[in-house]
Amino acid sequence: MRIAAALLTALALSACDGGGDPVNQALRDTASANHAAQVKDGAVSASPHAGHATPGAPTAGDRAFAASEASMHEKMAAASGETVDQAYIAKMIAHHEGAVEMAEVALRDSRDPEIRRMAQAVVDAQTREIAEMRAWRSSAE
Repeated sequence: MRIAAALLTALALSACDGGGDPVNQALRDTASANHAAQVKDGAVSASPHAGHATPGAPTAGDRAFAASEASMHEKMAAASGETVDQAYIAKMIAHHEGAVEMAEVALRDSRDPEIRRMAQAVVDAQTREIAEMRAWRSSAE
């Protein structure tokens, strides 16, 4: 569970890197270090479904995020703009809102202090970036 959460966080952060944001970099570094330690200890299995009763079936973790993922993808697909700049901002706002929703699930359901810390950092950083993008959008109209 920790592995999946750390990897998801690292992937989400690398996909929307704020161009050198020290919080994002610290989260990526922590996730990489955790993953490396788990690989060294043999905690990472070769198959993502190893140990599950039904290969490919959604896990409890998958189900926890299903609604927020579906909402994010739907909002991103619907977001548009007249120019590349406007479309980018619209889609990234939807993407960041999805990241915040996912982090809120982790804050609600996780008891791991490190995951909760990372999730709160995502909420803080992404909320700030959403406000910045909305301000740009308002000034461009």
